[in-house]
Amino acid sequence: MENYEYGYYDEGMWALFGTGYMLFSLALYVLMAIGLWKLFEKAGKPGWAALVPVYNFIVVAEIVGKPAWWGVLVYIPCCVNFIFGIWLLNLLMKSFGKDTVYTVLAVFFPYIVLPLLGFSDAKYLGPSAKEAQNNPFDREYKNPFDDQNP
Repeated sequence: MENYEYGYYDEGMWALFGTGYMLFSLALYVLMAIGLWKLFEKAGKPGWAALVPVYNFIVVAEIVGKPAWWGVLVYIPCCVNFIFGIWLLNLLMKSFGKDTVYTVLAVFFPYIVLPLLGFSDAKYLGPSAKEAQNNPFDREYKNPFDDQNP
């Protein structure tokens, strides 16, 4: 039976690698949280909501004009979270006047695009969801029986 003896330096190398990866991930999270904080403030929402894990997507759904349960759908595993996450991100970019290129960049590089959008001069234009723009309940009510003869 062979004896595999690992060197003393291997354990230290893996500990250093794990620590470095953890610090890098933490730095990326802080960048994204700061960017979301600024985006939320531009949209008139509280900035601290960017730090609360489930509530931040509920606030994103409110910003883009979708119901709050859309934010919860991002946390359903399988394909649903990818579809609704990208959809909400696309509507968020449109709410700030950006096109589909920003959505593609935000999907692959959210740690760069969200702070860039948060600290840029981009203005919140309002909810971009079609339901929010064409709300059937905002129209003046017309009684269907007014046109009939007595």
